[in-house]
Amino acid sequence: MSADGAYDTKACHQLLKRKDTQPLIPPRSNAGYWESGHARNEAVKALKSGTLAQWKQDNGYHLRSLSETAMYRYKQLVSPKLSLRDYNAQVGEALAGVKAMNKVIELGMPVRQQVG
Repeated sequence: MSADGAYDTKACHQLLKRKDTQPLIPPRSNAGYWESGHARNEAVKALKSGTLAQWKQDNGYHLRSLSETAMYRYKQLVSPKLSLRDYNAQVGEALAGVKAMNKVIELGMPVRQQVG
């Protein structure tokens, strides 16, 4: 199965709606319309009319690659998974990892000095 449509489920859309988030999930290649007025129908219409690439551009779908890249870097530099079980502890663990990662990146940056 391709990555497109992997999260195109009613459960995923319901979760995003509860979190008051606008889903930007491209539909599966065989997608059908959902109930009238559902935001997903716009993406399905674009898919069926051959304008899905334009839909992605219009909706800022390409920005997801920024978050995917950040998560890839985090997993490579810090850890591929969280070790704590409690959600609040996991949030703290992730924030500590991000702080450490930012420090490592900062240390690797060149120092500019004016010669004169």
